[in-house]
Amino acid sequence: MTAKTSAARYVALIPAAGSGLRMGAGIPKQYAPLAGRPLIEHAVHRLCAHPRIEQVFVVLAPGDTQFNRCDWQGCEAKLSALYCGGETRAASVFNGLLAANDALDANDWVLVHDAARPCLDTTDIDRLIAEIGDSEVGGLLAVPVADTLKRANAAQEAVQTEGREHLWRAQTPQMFRYRVLIEALRRADIAAVTDESAERAPPKYPLFLILNWFNQREFVPRLVALRGRDRHGRKVAVQRREEIHRHMARGHSVERFIRELQNARDLHC
Repeated sequence: MTAKTSAARYVALIPAAGSGLRMGAGIPKQYAPLAGRPLIEHAVHRLCAHPRIEQVFVVLAPGDTQFNRCDWQGCEAKLSALYCGGETRAASVFNGLLAANDALDANDWVLVHDAARPCLDTTDIDRLIAEIGDSEVGGLLAVPVADTLKRANAAQEAVQTEGREHLWRAQTPQMFRYRVLIEALRRADIAAVTDESAERAPPKYPLFLILNWFNQREFVPRLVALRGRDRHGRKVAVQRREEIHRHMARGHSVERFIRELQNARDLHC
């Protein structure tokens, strides 16, 4: 890592070293098919297509054999695979930052994005860059919490309704200066970190929440049916658009993604 010598650049980093144990689908979640392509292809192609993103680093498990089977046509100039993934997401991010050290300056921006969030839109990245590109630390896409929140006891009995004022759902990308993110992760308990924004710089630096106009949901086991087959290989037909809305989001970008799925004949909405 070197000191800033020119205008800060923007790069993306996707931790994709997970084994898929939580997914229960027999393959890592990032390779689950959606609209005829693995989830990770959607995420990588959308980042590589953005004109301000100069490089996209994907952090993979050392023994990964599936990444090179994906279709990376059009991404070759920006895409770099790093086979240094760790046991946790935070460890993979930290290892990836170390591996990319020689390619980045201290003040360059790193956009950390989930491989299982395929609905990233160009305007999401534009908003991050426009609104926090001049900050010292960074920020993240987020959505205000709209649901009623209940606190439960050990028996899973609802004991209290929690206020949702000033509560936001963190999403990705989460964008930070390279030096800030790598120093924060170096100080952190890597095994306990689930979100890069939780291990940012000291409190004197503000971390900005950038409103995301729709709820960009991560694909999790209950959404496997949207692929057209369940985890046992049985064909699944999603009959109502409301089913997708309930799991994914509301808004123009999601509607457009639904149309893409329909065009690919993977869903019947």
